[in-house]
Amino acid sequence: MNERILIVEDEERLASLLSDYLKKSGYETILISDGRDVLPYVKNNRPDLILLDLMLPGKDGLEIVRELRAFSQVPVIMITARVEEIDRLLGLELGADDYICKPFSFREVVARVKAVLRRSMALVEEDELRGISLDRSRHQATILDKTIEFTAIEFTLLEVMSSRPGRIFTRDLLMESIYQDGRVVSDRTIDSHIRKLRKKVHDILPEKEIILSVYSVGYKFENPM
Repeated sequence: MNERILIVEDEERLASLLSDYLKKSGYETILISDGRDVLPYVKNNRPDLILLDLMLPGKDGLEIVRELRAFSQVPVIMITARVEEIDRLLGLELGADDYICKPFSFREVVARVKAVLRRSMALVEEDELRGISLDRSRHQATILDKTIEFTAIEFTLLEVMSSRPGRIFTRDLLMESIYQDGRVVSDRTIDSHIRKLRKKVHDILPEKEIILSVYSVGYKFENPM
């Protein structure tokens, strides 16, 4: 099946042209013009990449990315006419994967889409070499051919730790990874999420222990291979 690109753009002609160019390159496209419709669509349909305009009716692009990253790691390319440095940095810090400014070449947009999708696929392939495959859009992990579903927080914890096998992650570092809004939570909150994550792995793969406790420090991920 071809990759599905969600185009979030309220300029009808621009959205139509983007769709035409992407379809010619073999992609499926979905168009949304109101920012309030984006999150419900992503939760129910899981696109492979989002082209997201910054200025939208209903809800702006930065707010959408902030809320989106609470439950999905779908690649996002932000599109905007605002070229100020603070906008670029803020968009990327919130979790956008790339940034392109209007006016732009449609061929450039297609090239950026291909590049971001390649990077996303490379991360998946790298995971598979470690015996674990992560599906960021579905919050699923396939570990030694067994698929496990996680909550958004559990998946983020697994994704962060599995990116550096053997590294010890303190509770503070893990808290920063899953609560990027700066909220204050206790160590027990992290421990609770880790317990649930480990139980889900144990229920499917009782012979494997991939999340190890490091006494008085934190946790680390061990390759299941």
